[in-house]
Amino acid sequence: MATTTTAPAAVTTSVSSHAARITTATVRVIIGLLFTMTGANGFLNFMPGDPSAMSAGALKFSIALAETGYMVQLSSAVQLIAGILLLTNRYVPLALTMLAPMVVNIFLFHVFLEPSGLVLAVIVSAAEVYLAWVNRDAFRSVLRATR
Repeated sequence: MATTTTAPAAVTTSVSSHAARITTATVRVIIGLLFTMTGANGFLNFMPGDPSAMSAGALKFSIALAETGYMVQLSSAVQLIAGILLLTNRYVPLALTMLAPMVVNIFLFHVFLEPSGLVLAVIVSAAEVYLAWVNRDAFRSVLRATR
């Protein structure tokens, strides 16, 4: 009588895929909460920032965005909508696509203008890349070269 070891391999795969699903859901919800809160804050201002704590360049950039008359509202709306989509697990690839330019801007803002928030910017960027990788099948047609 020979015994096989295929059952433990299947159990290991099941456990690892379960852990991956939990990790993905956790990252998605945390990023969804972050962007829902920051997006809502753009309209309701319940988390007022301290301009005196910002560097001169960061303050000038923030003032310039506010003076356009639409950019803060636009970015807040995008963050709010995308955050809600991530929280509800609906249209996740669309939400990630909406947030991609925001995440790039957040990262570069902290690299060049306000290094004090760079750790959080790196975490948010890594989370965006991770979620995009997990949902890479949804992006295949967009990333395929045309002839």
